[in-house]
Amino acid sequence: MSRRPAVTILFHRDGAVESRSFRVPVWMLRIGAIGGTTVLVLILIGAALYAPIARTAARVPALNRELARLRAENAQVQELATALAQVESRYQQVRTMLGGDVVPERGDADRTYPTAPPVFAGYPGPPSANSGPSVPNRWPLDTRGVITRGPADAGGTAEAHGGLDVAVPRGTPIRAAGGGVVKQAGSDPEYGLFILVQHPDGFESMYGHASRLLVTAGDTVPVGQVIALSGSTGRSTAPHLHFEIRRAGQYVDPRTVVNQEDR
Repeated sequence: MSRRPAVTILFHRDGAVESRSFRVPVWMLRIGAIGGTTVLVLILIGAALYAPIARTAARVPALNRELARLRAENAQVQELATALAQVESRYQQVRTMLGGDVVPERGDADRTYPTAPPVFAGYPGPPSANSGPSVPNRWPLDTRGVITRGPADAGGTAEAHGGLDVAVPRGTPIRAAGGGVVKQAGSDPEYGLFILVQHPDGFESMYGHASRLLVTAGDTVPVGQVIALSGSTGRSTAPHLHFEIRRAGQYVDPRTVVNQEDR
């Protein structure tokens, strides 16, 4: 009768006289090897599956800090939005106090107007005998308006402003403050539809935010001629006329040049 194959394992301790031996069948070794390999494979699979989870778990504290930062920033944004709403409300109150909301609308800037010949109008009251070039000393409006802003130099956060803003209804006739030649007539991002008239002695007058222009560059205009209609084009929040007077390229307060009885 043949014996089953086996493996003898000998254990000998240092300094001992006798040794111990164990006889292990080959089939048992095979089962042990298969079992060990299976356990190793399971460990490797578990490590591969656990690694992403561990990396994600490691990111949780950083994500929590980022979430806390975003919540703080969101709270600041809400505070800024509330403050902006308060500023806008105060701006509307100030604008109402200055007459910006009491100006009625007249006409529509987008309306198509029929073409008409230039309109000439005389000086308020007795007609002026001067129809040639003259210094711009006539108030450009017949309608009484509200001056909402005057000349101001740029300083700090203030914005430079070289003329007068006069709140009047849309479509109010704008007259030449003096006789001269139309130097420019067109559109500007700041002043919208505007007209720049050149006068004698280095004077120039400018009329901005119009809804319609009635003259073109190169035209000769006498004092008092209607050259445009008021509006709210360009950088404007309500219908008004931006009126400037310049001399030798320097801004001049129109109130120091225009006759007092014309205002």
